Amino acid sequence: MALLMLLMLLISCVAAAPYFPPTCYTKVLSMAREIMERSAEVRRNPATGYCTVHLPNIYVDVHNACIMPKMRTYIFLLEGLPDRSCVRNRSVHKLTATIRQLHLIMAHKCHGDLHFSTDDCAALER
Repeated sequence: MALLMLLMLLISCVAAAPYFPPTCYTKVLSMAREIMERSAEVRRNPATGYCTVHLPNIYVDVHNACIMPKMRTYIFLLEGLPDRSCVRNRSVHKLTATIRQLHLIMAHKCHGDLHFSTDDCAALER
């Protein structure tokens, strides 16, 4: 009986804990981090490194207004790789899709939540 009471108390405490869904801002920050990690992984991978070596490093600063055209340019560069097997590679395709998704989220879904604090395009060229 005591075990049942303890279990019910535990369940009620867990149910009473507030759940805070990720905000648009936290989603954008986590996706930006993911894009930078995937980009580095694609460049290190022997299967894709030879065809992505000429691509610039992508630094995603969601507080910089220049990131929107930078992401579009990077998508076009990834889709326009001369080696089609590289474009069809799973990791390159996933990177392209993630950048496209982040661009869509920043442009449409989080438009009112995000505020760009800088407009320094040179800062994105790390």
